[in-house]
Amino acid sequence: MSLEKSPVYNVKAIPVEKIQANDYNPNVVAPPEMKLLELSIWEDGFTMPCVCYYDKDMDTYILVDGFHRYQVLKNSKRIYQRENGLLPVVVIDKEISNRMASTIRHNRARGTHNIELMCNIIAELDHAGMTDEWIMKNVGMDRDEVLRLKQISGLADLFANNNFSIPDNKVEYISEE
Repeated sequence: MSLEKSPVYNVKAIPVEKIQANDYNPNVVAPPEMKLLELSIWEDGFTMPCVCYYDKDMDTYILVDGFHRYQVLKNSKRIYQRENGLLPVVVIDKEISNRMASTIRHNRARGTHNIELMCNIIAELDHAGMTDEWIMKNVGMDRDEVLRLKQISGLADLFANNNFSIPDNKVEYISEE
């Protein structure tokens, strides 16, 4: 099936009371990441609409993707007030099996963070003078994560100009001196 036009060109502001979660989403977000999502929506606003199916008989929007953004709107008083209880939504018109497949595709397509790039970001923030507390709050990490990433990037910097060889399954350090 080919779309005539992507749904994102028709974002609607829907009262959160007219939206309901689906009963098949396997995605779970841990409390620290939920706090980070709330902070992200507070600081940046909703930057991506939720995806829903509109049930005409029930006059209800059923979530396909965006459950956790929906939860933040429902549970964060400051965001609910700022957004006037409205959630940005795009509508897809698919049967239940295709909506389930869409949910899984949306979940799985988000990917994971590359450790090397995360180390680089933490190092850049550190070099820019951001405190560990600032990084923890704004990037959603705990103190141990920040410390580990700083240690990893610090070790990488320490050995950046050295060569290593691996003969016979043994790591051998070759000094440039």
